[in-house]
Amino acid sequence: MPASQKSLSSPVELPAPQRYGLAVAAVGAVLFSAKAIVAKLMYRYSVDAVVVITLRMLFAVPLFMAIGWWQARKLPALSWADRGRVVFLGFIGYYLSSFLDFLGLQYITAGLERLILFLTPSFVLLTTALVFHRPIHARQWMSLLLAYAGIVLVFAHDLDVSGAQVWLGGALVLASALSYGVYLILSGELVRRVGSLRLVAYAMCVSTACCVVQYVALGRPLAALAQPAPVMWLSLVNAVFCTVLPVSLTMIAVARIGAPMASQAGMIGPVSTLLLAFWLLGEPITGWQIAGSALVLGGMYLLSSRRA
Repeated sequence: MPASQKSLSSPVELPAPQRYGLAVAAVGAVLFSAKAIVAKLMYRYSVDAVVVITLRMLFAVPLFMAIGWWQARKLPALSWADRGRVVFLGFIGYYLSSFLDFLGLQYITAGLERLILFLTPSFVLLTTALVFHRPIHARQWMSLLLAYAGIVLVFAHDLDVSGAQVWLGGALVLASALSYGVYLILSGELVRRVGSLRLVAYAMCVSTACCVVQYVALGRPLAALAQPAPVMWLSLVNAVFCTVLPVSLTMIAVARIGAPMASQAGMIGPVSTLLLAFWLLGEPITGWQIAGSALVLGGMYLLSSRRA
């Protein structure tokens, strides 16, 4: 078959390493998206965003310290320049973006929060193309548009743009999305030198330090961290399953398939949020949401295939 005809043939699967990278990114996105559900459950106990993020990081940091120590034994020491980059990424990627997200969730619904956060992939794609002059394939743009259409259907029923504070909440979550997008882009450039797990471990330790400094600077008493048992258990879940595992999986995916594709794979998160909200928050699922979920999964299939 001539090459020109072969290029128009039916889609075939990506190479195994790329399919693995997409799968890892998707699993990480599912776990990471669950933090909005956990935060909503914790807010029922009259805790605020500062307490939520501080408990989350305090529970997570011992695991990240262990990962960092294990990786440091196998890899060469970081240069001072890379250490500075890790500190910056730790500040914007997990401290700033997470705090802005949790703060915004106090003013808007989980559905609107998810919809705004999933502007991140388009931001990453555009920045990668414009700043680093890297081509973005038509298949990626089509996948992005298909997934966005699905997300709109999934959450259109839950959009509440009434009230004086909804714009404040929306602006905070948008700032969170931009902050995390910058993190993904810059980490994609650094992960090859530092290593995926070491980078995320060090960055999260920096983020924890930022959370503790913030807590003390706000004059919060340490005794306020002694919350009821349900809050502590939810914080442990938030730390292990919504922080340590997903951020580690995301960095592994970025190392394998790059920041643009990893961020696009993360668009499967709204589907998981929909199901978790139904299961844990008692939110109903409509036919429009099922159709939107199908579009998101279709976008993921398109992203995971290529023309022969």
